[in-house]
Amino acid sequence: MLNTKLRRQLARELNDSERSGQQVEHFSKRYPAMEIADSYAIQREWIKIKVAEGRKPIGHKIGLTSRAMQLASQITEPDYGTLLDDMLLRDGADILTSRFIVPRFEVEFAFILARPLKGPGVTLFDVLNATDYVVPALELIDARIENFDRVTKAPRKVLDTIADNAANGAIVLGGRPMKADAVDWRWAGALLFKNGVIEESGLGAAVLNHPGNGVAWLANKLAPHGEHLGAGEIVLGGSFTRPVPCAVGDVFHADYGPLGSISVRFV
Repeated sequence: MLNTKLRRQLARELNDSERSGQQVEHFSKRYPAMEIADSYAIQREWIKIKVAEGRKPIGHKIGLTSRAMQLASQITEPDYGTLLDDMLLRDGADILTSRFIVPRFEVEFAFILARPLKGPGVTLFDVLNATDYVVPALELIDARIENFDRVTKAPRKVLDTIADNAANGAIVLGGRPMKADAVDWRWAGALLFKNGVIEESGLGAAVLNHPGNGVAWLANKLAPHGEHLGAGEIVLGGSFTRPVPCAVGDVFHADYGPLGSISVRFV
């Protein structure tokens, strides 16, 4: 375990990295005694810095929801991070590429809550009952901690990803908002076009068999910390596609069929 002073120092490193665009080395390599609890504590310290700088929490993201990603990361459950107001980008926007370090897009559904969800014991049915509407979303993930170590080339561990606010960078909401009971979200999906070419496609069932299951997991995971999901929160349910790299000049179009679409351009 790491002490509070070190956790705060590492949170400041992440904040400085985001501002400068210079990635930092793996925390897990530098501090072998680091545990998952340390990672979430560092993440919370970073969010405190952000809030002190004027940012406002608007929700949460859930990551590593697919079985393949969990096996690759050597974990047995998802992870989560906090969404802030400056992460919310407009559908149809020009995205300033230089704001991010290694931006990549994932395709998801976002749950907008009408009522709070407090664990333990939250189920999928509780999530559906508490949801105001579900809307198509793209999550832009980023990495303030190196994806691959600069010396050994080893991939970063989930300890690093969690500390790095679960790799969140920004989100885009769009398409048609739908009531939670109006769509079978297991069979709802999307095609992700990059510069006119389909790069990825998938269905909501790839997220824990239903994207709402991730929201239930998160509500229960937050409970031991005395936290809950509040009314009005945006909760990203988890990606059902692999991340697709973004660069200057790229145009992305996510086609969710009857649920509408999202389009952005990188400049």
